[in-house]
Amino acid sequence: MERPAPGLEVLEEESVLEISAAKVKELRDKTNAGMMDCKKALKETNGDLEKAIVYLREKGLAVARKRADRVASEGVVQAYIHTGGKLGVMLEVNCETDFVAKTPEFNEFAKNLAMQVAAANPLAIGREDLDPEVIAKEKAILLAQARESGKPENILEKMVEGRLNKFYSETCLLEQPYVKNPDIQVQDYLNEMRAKTGENVIIRRFIRYQLGAA
Repeated sequence: MERPAPGLEVLEEESVLEISAAKVKELRDKTNAGMMDCKKALKETNGDLEKAIVYLREKGLAVARKRADRVASEGVVQAYIHTGGKLGVMLEVNCETDFVAKTPEFNEFAKNLAMQVAAANPLAIGREDLDPEVIAKEKAILLAQARESGKPENILEKMVEGRLNKFYSETCLLEQPYVKNPDIQVQDYLNEMRAKTGENVIIRRFIRYQLGAA
C-alpha cells in the first residue's frame, strides 16, 4: 500500500482531532455537560451524537436518583412578572448548601423555571402531586372519547393510557417540554442542574397568578 506523502499523516491526525473536538463542543452545547463527560459519552457510543445525548441523560438520571435522599434545605424563592404585570409566578427551588443557592447558575435555573410555569401553566410539579379527582375526571373523559371509536375494551385501555400520558406532559411541570429547549423535558433540565452542582436540587412548590383568573 502506498504511504501518504511526508506531512500528510500529521494533517490527517490533526483533522481527526479537530472533528473530535467539534463533536465534543456540539455535545456540550446540546447537553451542558462537562467536557470530560462529553468525551466519555462519545467514546462509549462510537462518536454517535444522538446516542451520546441519551447516554448523558441516563447518567444524569442515575446520579440524580443517588442524590434524591439528601437533605435540601437551602435555595431561593424566585419571582417572575410577565410583561404588562398581568401574570406572575413565585417558585421555590431547594439545594443543599447556601453556597450553591447564591451562584448565578442556580438563580438563572430558578428564573427559567418560573418563566416555564408562566408560559406552560402546569397544574402540579409531578403526576404524583396531581389531585386524584382531576386524574379520575380526565380518565373518564378520555375513556368516553375512546369508546366512540368502537374498539374492544382491551384496546380502549391502551388508548386511554397513551392519551393520559399526553395529559401528564401538558399538566405536570417535570414532564413538560422545556420552553427554552423543547427537545428535553423539565426533568432533564433539573437533572443537568443536579449534575452541575453536585447537590440534590428540588423544585419544592410554585404558585401562578393571572389577572382576573379564579
